[in-house]
Amino acid sequence: MSRTIGIIAGSGIYPEVFIDAAHAKSPDARLVMAAFHGETRDELANEVAAADWFRVGQLGKMIKFFKKEGVDEAVMVGQIAPKNLFDLRPDVRTMLLLARTKEKNAESLFGGIADELAKDGITLLPATTFLEDMMPAEGHVCGPSIKEAAMEDARYGFSIAKETSRLDIGQSVVVRNGTVLAVEAFEGTNACIRRGGELGRGKEVTLAKVAKPNQDFRFDVPVIGPDTVKNCVQSGIGVIAIEAGKTLMLASEEVSSMCDEHKVSILAL
Repeated sequence: MSRTIGIIAGSGIYPEVFIDAAHAKSPDARLVMAAFHGETRDELANEVAAADWFRVGQLGKMIKFFKKEGVDEAVMVGQIAPKNLFDLRPDVRTMLLLARTKEKNAESLFGGIADELAKDGITLLPATTFLEDMMPAEGHVCGPSIKEAAMEDARYGFSIAKETSRLDIGQSVVVRNGTVLAVEAFEGTNACIRRGGELGRGKEVTLAKVAKPNQDFRFDVPVIGPDTVKNCVQSGIGVIAIEAGKTLMLASEEVSSMCDEHKVSILAL
């Protein structure tokens, strides 16, 4: 039997990459997209069987759309800008979800959304579905070989990022010569990169990005892509350390080309 998969699509290239991979690996699957005003690229609506547009917070309306389209599986791909989360105008279903969610962090909120989907017979799939081959294994990934001093910073940043992610603060840190320059919080990875780069002034600066301990791969999966490399180049960051087997690297050919051109190294620890 063919599948009908609902795509909860945010910003960036992640939704596009997922759609392409789904078409390639499950050509019989019918794709239905819930898109968000101010986030999802308009053109993606032409790549799926059906699409509708929502404001962030219209959970009940989105689930009704999925049910109408026969969706029984869904996947969350792409980001939602923090400004849109602060401008949340929740419908009744979302208000009830928020009222019973004590900790308003990503894991609890997305977990609540997964529970609401399940009530209507919709299973939330891992955000890595169809993309498993885009998660680099341990070792050098691309860009120039890494000097030992930079490797030490990568290991140090990795250990700090694992701790901040355990505390649910953020999954990325920027370090230089054994000093933490910036820690990701609600503002997201790119803002953390820019802050760290300003303090590091382009000298031997490293970004470390990891998965949370016991990461729920249905949502909030660590991702890097061309925008990550672009922001690192602009901020003078020369090394990106990611977690092996737990980080998605989107548009890998473009990322590799950019790393070669701008002398940025990526390694998986």
